[in-house]
Amino acid sequence: MTRPMTITEKIFAAHAGLDEVKAGDLITAKVDITLANDITGPVAINEFRKIGVDKVFDNTRVVFVPDHFVPNKDIKSAEQVKMVREFSKEQNLQHFFEVGRMGIEHALLPDKGIVTSGDLVIGADSHTCTYGALGAFSTGVGSTDLACAMASGETWFKVPSTIKVEFNGKLNKWVSAKDLILHLIGDIGVDGALYKTLEIGGSAIEEMEMDGRFTICNMAIEAGAKNGIIAADEKTREFLKNRSIRTPKFYQSDENAEYERIIKYDVSEIEPTVAFPHLPENTHPISKVGDIKINQAVIGSCTNGRLSDLAVASEILKGKKVHDDVRLIVFPGTQEIYLKAIELGYVQSIIEAGGAVSTPTCGPCLGGHCGILAAGERAISTTNRNFVGRMGHVESEVYLASPAVAAASAIAGKICSPESII
Repeated sequence: MTRPMTITEKIFAAHAGLDEVKAGDLITAKVDITLANDITGPVAINEFRKIGVDKVFDNTRVVFVPDHFVPNKDIKSAEQVKMVREFSKEQNLQHFFEVGRMGIEHALLPDKGIVTSGDLVIGADSHTCTYGALGAFSTGVGSTDLACAMASGETWFKVPSTIKVEFNGKLNKWVSAKDLILHLIGDIGVDGALYKTLEIGGSAIEEMEMDGRFTICNMAIEAGAKNGIIAADEKTREFLKNRSIRTPKFYQSDENAEYERIIKYDVSEIEPTVAFPHLPENTHPISKVGDIKINQAVIGSCTNGRLSDLAVASEILKGKKVHDDVRLIVFPGTQEIYLKAIELGYVQSIIEAGGAVSTPTCGPCLGGHCGILAAGERAISTTNRNFVGRMGHVESEVYLASPAVAAASAIAGKICSPESII
């Protein structure tokens, strides 16, 4: 009889061909998907060449999504994407996404059904942990580790211990998944779950739609976690139906599974939350923010670029105007999301309010392009990091918040609650 295991441990055991694993075990496991982008991909390709193999382990499981400096912002970024494009053609990769068909990778892969429940996914991007929302184990790795997995189809892991987090109760108006994950990070800190699994559950998560679950798992890395994961349920199954290109496998933690720690929150006590510079843990409830003027508002990214995020922004912006001193930039997560937002009138509301809507790209989130901050400027952003210089000049400031707070702040010209302008 095997020991009781968590979801993460069960996925590891299945992919390692073992009956059971426990926290601290060193294992070699087969991977379902490897992922890289236009920044990390060229490094992985160079390392892959050094291994001396001719072909990737499976041309249906090695994925490249150019999205960081795409559409190409300069000659260097064009050369990077050219290298990834040519390698993908050489290897006859099934999943290479060109401009016009690409999206922000962590929004694109779930929507395309490339990742699914029960998967073990590694990506040369730290926010690969997003796919835990599907009940998958997914984590970021270095480009060299990725290259080895591209060649062999497997890699090594130390099995993480698990922190169980329960969000219970009913969300207040304008409180969203982004506020919950910021609240958690503010509570435990950016190293509060270092190399651990954050297993997220509770009645508030059970009521939450998939878009919100992706947001929460996306920022598990901001608490230092190896991965975030949410047990698959009927909402997960409905999302995956007619979408997954492989058969999903659904795991639940055993009743007596071992947790390092259990944290519980009553979400009715959580306000819209803002993370001040220069760490995601530097959080403040909206009622304690004070008078902070902004120059730019960004809505989008792999954290909050999904259709429901654009719906909330549109609801707040409709019939109003962006403040004269603010630049509002909106980035849908994928072309499909963008098109649907046009059909539903969200894009029209945003543009009529004075916002600019871009093709999907990671651009401003990492200070790449399409929204760089100058010295002394402040931005409120639905992205995931606010480190020094993250979105531009080292003397700029980034405040992290939900789409609702970002949209309201764009109208007010300062950080504020949606209630103050609705």
